[in-house]
Order: sequence, then structure tokens, then C-alpha cells
Amino acid sequence: MKGQIQEFTDPVISIGRSPECQIRFPADLTVVSRKHADIVRDGNRFKLTDHSTNGTFVNGKRVEEAFLKNGDVLIFSEGGPKVSFLTQMREQDQRPSPAPLAKAQEAMPARERPEIAGRESPPIAPVAPDEGDVLPQPVSAPLVFQYGPTLRSYKQLPVNIGKHPQCQFAIDHPGILDLHAQVFFSQNRYWVKDLTGRSLVQVNGEAIGLRPSPLSLQDLLKLGPQGPVFRFLGEGRLAEVEESSPESGDFPGQSRKDEAAGGAMEGKEDREKKSVFRRLFK
Repeated sequence: MKGQIQEFTDPVISIGRSPECQIRFPADLTVVSRKHADIVRDGNRFKLTDHSTNGTFVNGKRVEEAFLKNGDVLIFSEGGPKVSFLTQMREQDQRPSPAPLAKAQEAMPARERPEIAGRESPPIAPVAPDEGDVLPQPVSAPLVFQYGPTLRSYKQLPVNIGKHPQCQFAIDHPGILDLHAQVFFSQNRYWVKDLTGRSLVQVNGEAIGLRPSPLSLQDLLKLGPQGPVFRFLGEGRLAEVEESSPESGDFPGQSRKDEAAGGAMEGKEDREKKSVFRRLFK
């Protein structure tokens, strides 16, 4: 099997000598157990679980369970077969079938329901045009999401975000609805639109409401109270970032803005105390 690349989309990938395994090694390779290990998708991560007698190694270290990263080297038993775990950046299907989205749209307010376009373009979500409104239109523009260990790349916008598998950017996350948000390009800017009808989507800690909000460099896009959160890096790039701790009550990045605003009124002693706090609890 040296030099081969095998791709899998199943939620569970089993590895071993058993004919039931997706990654199956020869029956006479007895260092590998019949059911040696599993790789299970856990949200946006991939979890390896060992079930073998001779062990499974990740980057040379024997593990019972481990979350895998792109490029990790797996060895099935000491001296056994070696493979690389890879995640791939690929163009997403830009032509979702409209039928599976119908139920998700029925639960949305009429003003927020997307119109299903033909097969040649993704669904778009217009609102009643008021003066100054920016409406999404199908255009060619680059968009890249870094989410967990994967990159999602698109060339055609708008891109719908949601839990439903027919969304162009499908996210299996507890805080995401079937049809949740939309990113589009207009007037030489990237915009985000809340499709939830519940004002769940925030930019820099502020709910954007019914109208689309433009994205500026270093803006923080939070899709819901439970996240996920992305930082806009410009040129259509959005990278997932960690949220602040619940105790702080801050939206990611907010504390730095608050410190900058209040720094001019603080004395030297207060600034030194804050600096110590920041070093200890960063």
C-alpha cells in the first residue's frame, strides 16, 4: 500500500485486518490486530482510539486516544505499517440541491427566507430593499475558512453557513442552526448576514441584526452565543480563534480595545498592575 492515498468521508474509519475495516491490512500481517483502531470525527476534530494488542503510535508515542492533526504519522504496532494523516483543502460543491433546505427555510421568518436559485448558482437570501441596503448577488470571489484542522475554500459567493449538509459551509456545532449565516461580496467588500432571525450573529461583540454587516481587517465574527468565532484576516480569509474564558465576559479581542480606551486615564501604578495580571492570566 506504500504510496497510495485513500480518502474517507465516513464518520467512523476502522483500521485492521478484518474484512469489515475500511483500511484493511493483509491477513498475514499479524502485528496488526483484526480491529486495531478507529478514527472518529468529533465535531471539527478527528479522534483516534486504539483497540489493539500491540499498540498504536502517533508521531512515535504510544496512545490509547488522541486527537489527530494534519500531517501526524501513525504506526500500527511497533515496527508495523506507517501512514500519514492528512486533511485536504478542496473546492466545496457550489450547487446544493434546493430540496433538502426547504424544511430549514420554513422555520424562518418570511423576511429572512432565502430564495432558491437554479442549479447554476447557490441560494441567496434577500431582504426587502431599503435605501442603502446591500443585497447579496452571485459573484466570483475567493473565500477561505480555517476551521479546526481544515481549510474550506470557495470561489463563488454567496456562501451559506449552517448545520444542514446542503449548506456550502456545513458546521456540526451545537450553536449553529440548519441555515445560520451567509457571507457575500459586494461593493469591493465582504459582508456577513444573519439568517437565524434571532440576532445570533455578532461582529466585534455587537449583534448585526437584520441588515448585512461589512467585515473589516481584524474584525471578529461570532456566529452564536456558543461560537464558533472567526477573525477576518482580509482578502476573504477567516480563521477560527479561541473564545475568552466565560469568567471574563469579554468577546475575543474586546479586552484589548477596552484597555486602549482606558489607558489614557489610568495612572502608572494601575497600568503596571494590569500588565502583571495580563502576564499571569494570558
